[in-house]
Amino acid sequence: MTRPIPLRKRLLVRLLITSVLIAICSVAATAWLAVETTTRAIQEEQGQVLTEDMDILRQLSGYAATHRDWSGVGKTVRALSDRTGRRIALTAPDRTPIADSETRDTALPPRAAAAVDPLHTDTFTEPGAQRTGIDPRAVGPFRLPRAERERVRLLAEKRRACFSINGVETTITQMPSGRSVLVDEDGTVDGGQVPTPCADGVLNTPTVTEEKALAELNTYAGDCLKGVGGKFPSLFAATVDFTDRSMLTRYLGRKAETGIDTTRDQDKKAQECVDRARRQQLEPYVAPAAELFLGRGDSAVPHFDMSAANKAKVTGVAGLVLALTVAVTVLVATRLVRPLRALTHAAQQPPEQHVRVPVTTQDETGILAVAFNDLADRRERMEAQRKAMVADIAHELRTPLTNIRGWLEVTRDGVVDPDPELLASLHDEAVVLQRVIDDLQDLAAADAGTLRLHREPVRADELLEQVVAAHRVAAEAAGVRLHMSVAASQGSQGSHGSDDTPWLDADPVRMRQALGNLVSNAIRHTPADGTITLSCRRQDDEVVFEVADTGSGIAPEDLPSVFERFWRAEKSRSRRTGGSGLGLSIVRQLVTAHGGTVTVTSELGTGSVFTLRLPDAG
Repeated sequence: MTRPIPLRKRLLVRLLITSVLIAICSVAATAWLAVETTTRAIQEEQGQVLTEDMDILRQLSGYAATHRDWSGVGKTVRALSDRTGRRIALTAPDRTPIADSETRDTALPPRAAAAVDPLHTDTFTEPGAQRTGIDPRAVGPFRLPRAERERVRLLAEKRRACFSINGVETTITQMPSGRSVLVDEDGTVDGGQVPTPCADGVLNTPTVTEEKALAELNTYAGDCLKGVGGKFPSLFAATVDFTDRSMLTRYLGRKAETGIDTTRDQDKKAQECVDRARRQQLEPYVAPAAELFLGRGDSAVPHFDMSAANKAKVTGVAGLVLALTVAVTVLVATRLVRPLRALTHAAQQPPEQHVRVPVTTQDETGILAVAFNDLADRRERMEAQRKAMVADIAHELRTPLTNIRGWLEVTRDGVVDPDPELLASLHDEAVVLQRVIDDLQDLAAADAGTLRLHREPVRADELLEQVVAAHRVAAEAAGVRLHMSVAASQGSQGSHGSDDTPWLDADPVRMRQALGNLVSNAIRHTPADGTITLSCRRQDDEVVFEVADTGSGIAPEDLPSVFERFWRAEKSRSRRTGGSGLGLSIVRQLVTAHGGTVTVTSELGTGSVFTLRLPDAG
């Protein structure tokens, strides 16, 4: 009796555990993915919001740097709000409204996002303001009128041409004041090292407007510099640095040229004097400081704290998913196990019953049931063939043995003299026995895979000639004409001869045996005045042999059984018409051993054609 399957090893339990684990992993992975995706999306949005905030602050600081007041900023605020989708509000330091993209009744955020002051601007909103805190777009009295701007541009083009002649490529860039400067590929003003032919100092010579503004700046910084100590040259020099760099750069360079010695602390205080003077000079030209309020000004990363209601919701959804998974798994597993149990029960029945199982599905289990039924059919058919083969062998051996025994007994008793005719008859019966035994031995060797082949190059036409010569006497005795035909394409040089005659790499003895069995079978089933034709041709990479007769033919329902052992077209088992029933089985085994195939086509009353296809060795 079969031992019961442990619970942990049952297919239903395994499927259930697997489905539950899959469901748990799926829920956990989905939750993790949702949290990670949401967090990343929020961080990316915050980064985008921060970029928008900096752009808003930069543009409003630029407006303040180029306007004396905020009177026309409303249009700019609304345009920025429409582009970013943010609420933008500007107020004075005392919260007096200046401009707002929303209605005035809308409450402001709790705190300002930034202060907009071009003279004390944020160090990251505009390049060039990293040290002084002054927006470089605030140029005030240094803004050049149109005539001076055009004259400086012409000087810049002249210097750029000079630079180009001396192998230095530069481009002309206009500064916020309107002055044109030369910038090389590295962003260095005046192309870095100025070629000697181009160092005329004309381009950097202050214009009338710049001289006036520098004189004013020198006045503002004078009293402060006197309090620093030491001797400092005037800020007004022959050349002045008008780039985004510190205005004290040229000043300190001029100090070094004059040989004036100052301490580092004095230089730092002098720089502070210059910055203070610049703010004092620019203050009338820029808008007053203002507070900037943004609708989404809080850029802190949010922290998600799941509430009790959300926890209950997630737990409920997860429980529902698990319950559905268990229910579906039980249903599917039950449907899967039911046909498997039927297969198991059928397989445990005695072999002689040949039990089949019903095919109720078209899935893998249904395919397994079909395969099981096919196996049962083949087993039943093989059992019937085995019984028939035993009976056939007994019949084939009994008849010649009975004849030999009978004649030997009457000869022993002196009833019949052992004359040559009797001895010839006994010899014929012994030959029949030997033939049956040899055929059975060949089939057994083929089944066991021990059938030995002695391969060598064989011409197809010579092989057919030998078979025809061996069976010509038997064919003439039966009144049957025996013909041979070999199709060869002349004009092509083969590897084994001067024409295109097919060649085989085969055992010539075994091939003569296979073709001889077919010819012998055709002679037995072809009436007198009939014809048997042996032909050969090359087709693609194969050599095709055909043995065609004009005999009685084979019924369509018998064609699948032609190559089975002990099958005869004549069911009466007469050796006169049926032979031993092993010849065609041996043909199939020999052809298969050579790597080929054998097929048959036939019509009742017309004849049969046996076709052998073997690899071409030509």
